[in-house]
Amino acid sequence: MARTISSTSIIQIGNVVSTTPVSSIPIAQVVDKIETLNTQLAAFWSKSDGWAPTDAAGLLGKSRLDWQVSLSSTLRIWVKSSTLTPAELILAWANLGSLLEGSVKLLLSVYYENYKIDINNLKSANAYDHKKGVAHSPDGLTLEPLRKYCAARQILETDHLTLMELVQQRRNAIHAFKDRPIGDAAEFKNSVRRYLALLREIVRRLPYPDGDYVPRE
Repeated sequence: MARTISSTSIIQIGNVVSTTPVSSIPIAQVVDKIETLNTQLAAFWSKSDGWAPTDAAGLLGKSRLDWQVSLSSTLRIWVKSSTLTPAELILAWANLGSLLEGSVKLLLSVYYENYKIDINNLKSANAYDHKKGVAHSPDGLTLEPLRKYCAARQILETDHLTLMELVQQRRNAIHAFKDRPIGDAAEFKNSVRRYLALLREIVRRLPYPDGDYVPRE
């Protein structure tokens, strides 16, 4: 029988993800940890029938969590050098932005039963279809409504929200012909570290049948 997952039923099996500050971890190891966590998240949540509620399991089953793993590995391309060309930076931010989107969508999809009835916050985040009278599915949202919803619902801390906003602004350069700020390699690497911190928080918030299934770095 599928378990109904509520926002108040988040498991507390201890902090199985590392508490080592991301600022003290070599950047290559940061990417290793990101790939490891996303690999384990994909392995469990892409086949969560019988654990996640039916609608949530269906949403997760058709998601490409395996792409999150591949995108995690690709981060290595961008963190090898202390300098990046403008083209490399634009692609790097697009890479990180896709990972951010996917991770937040995973969190909201797991708690889809709660998400889809949170009408007021969905409307304030422009994540509600007024014509059909239903929530937009998390898997179809971009970073802006995802960030706005997480802010309205107070799901994520300020640093995570500011990371989402920064990455959104930087990666938008891929769509523009006019000049846009794209930061530099140092800012990108720091954002990758901040993404690991966000990913750790998401791991802590997801429910599992027991501790054996919880992703570990």
